[in-house]
This record gives sequence, structure tokens and C-alpha cells, in this order.
Amino acid sequence: MTDQKTADTAENVRTLTLSKSINEGLRRALSDDDKVILMGEDIGDLGGVFRVTDGLKAEFGPRRVIDTPLAEAGIIGTAVGLAYRGYRPVCEIQFDGFIYPGFDQIVAQVAKLHARTAGDVRMPITIRVPFGGGIGSVEHHSESPEAYFAHTAGLRVVSCANPQDAYSMLRQAIASDDPVLFFEPKRRYWMKGEVDLESTPELPLSSARVLTSGTDVTLVAYGPLVPTAMNVAAAAADDGVSVEVIDLRSLQPVDFDAVVASVRVTGRLVVAHEAQRFAGLGAEIAATITERCFEFLEAAPERVTGFDTPYPPAAFEDQFLPDLDRILDAVDRAMGRRNSLSGWRFDG
Repeated sequence: MTDQKTADTAENVRTLTLSKSINEGLRRALSDDDKVILMGEDIGDLGGVFRVTDGLKAEFGPRRVIDTPLAEAGIIGTAVGLAYRGYRPVCEIQFDGFIYPGFDQIVAQVAKLHARTAGDVRMPITIRVPFGGGIGSVEHHSESPEAYFAHTAGLRVVSCANPQDAYSMLRQAIASDDPVLFFEPKRRYWMKGEVDLESTPELPLSSARVLTSGTDVTLVAYGPLVPTAMNVAAAAADDGVSVEVIDLRSLQPVDFDAVVASVRVTGRLVVAHEAQRFAGLGAEIAATITERCFEFLEAAPERVTGFDTPYPPAAFEDQFLPDLDRILDAVDRAMGRRNSLSGWRFDG
């Protein structure tokens, strides 16, 4: 019986890219629930600019995989109407920088209708957003707007960082009766990993995950910077520093208990994200951990972020994005150690 179960599990495990994992998550959601409808620009015949929805229109038809006009406010507004009628719309925003025309619909309608109606109206809308930099793209194609939405009560905001989470978290998001902003790290779309297509999600959608245990520094990251954080932990270990990496996964609500538990052991915190520093997620996490762990902290929390400027031209994005060296420098600062960057302190 055990051998058969192992064989069945192995049969369900495939090596997929992150983008293909999302495709499989959408396919499964469409198969399981005929109220699930996909909407977005070029998601049908083209399969999306990143081919995330490739093949779904042919499989499920144009009434469930809908090519929309280039009108983000219209996409979100239509999703609100469909949610009223009992559907579960999944909207694709083609690039992060194009979400702003739909911002009013998201924060004024999607986020508030449940509360305004005392729970009589639910908004089971999932809004997929490829976000972040690192692909050498032009203006409006490499932004990190997650903090705008994390600030808005009534929205869930999440980000996946590996193929298994991309598959599992997307299915959880679509099944949720709450509206969910689902941020996909576009520069990791081609990252491969094993995905169990029949597995039950290990964690609730709102939970963080400890990826590596450590005793000296807690390093919190999400989305595109999680693989970088893992490389930081490996490099720091070579230098005798034990780093605990936490993949935040949920940006609203934040699993502060997971971060608190870690910082109470390590006494040091570094938060890394691509978004600009001012009023970013890192500020909220640093402030909350200072409030809840003040007596345990051995050093002030450190933030490693993008700079407080518009996202630069592609030729300069390597200087804008936090990388291994900048995060390692923050780890060293938290440890009170000197290094090659000592004496030079980032404002980002």
C-alpha cells in the first residue's frame, strides 16, 4: 500500500518552470470549477506575453479564457460584475506598470465591497501581476507596486518564489473568497523545480516559510529575491555566519509570528526587496519586529531595497536591484563586521 502510494506520488511529480507551474495551476482551477474565468490582454490565442496561459483557450474555449481590450480598468471592473454573479475571475495584468489604470477599481471596489455589504457580497477575484525587474525591459515593465496594495485593507497580497508554491498558492488564491493580488516574479518564470500536481498545500496562503535554519541573522525576502537570499545564506556560511532565510510569501497579511520566532533566536534582522525603500514592506517589517522583539535585538534591523527613484533604464538595473553583495553587506553590518563595503552605507 505504501509502495503504491509512493509510486502514485512520483507519477504526479513533474519538473516544471515557474511559468508552466502557473499554467498548470490555472488549468486545474478551470477543470475543477466551471465558475473560474480567465481574463486579460493577449492571454487567449497568444497565450500571454510570457506564454503563461498557453493552450488554455484551445482547451477551455473563448467564453472561459477571454482576450480583453487593452483596458485594465475595464478588466477589473468586469471582474467585479462577474464576482457579483458568482464567478471566480482570474485577471492577468500584462506587466506591473500597467496595473495603475485599474488601481481605482481594485482599491475602491474590489477591496471594499465585502466590508460595505457586511459580508453579503464576496469578491473571489485573483489578479495576477508579473512584477519586478531583471529582464532588461523598458519603462513601465519592471516595477514593484506591491506595497500600494498591501496598504489597502480588504486585499490579500501574495508572491510566489518557486514552481511548487506558484502552483499551490495560485490554486489557494483562486479558491479563496477574498480578493488576492498574486505577484509573479517575472525574472524567475524560467526557473525549474519539482511540482507535485496532486499535493495538498503544506501551508495556509497567509503563512511564511523558513527555507534554511540559522542562528546569527534572520534574512527575510519574497518573490524574485528569494533565490538571491539563499545564495547569501550559502556565501555567509562560508564565512562562518549562520543565516536563517524566510520566504515571506504573504505580504498582506504578513506572518509576523514566523519572523518574530526567528529573530528571538538570531537577534538580528535583514529584510530585502526590489521595491523602493521608502514606505516599502521592509519598513513595516522592521518597525513591527522592533516593537515585538526589542529586548532580543542585538543590532538595528537592516533593509536592502531598490532606490527611491523611478526604475532605471535596463542598462542600469543591475545597479538598482539588490544583489548578493549588497545583502551580504547588510548581513555584515548586522553582525558588526567590517567588509569590502565598510564605510559605505546604502540608503537603499
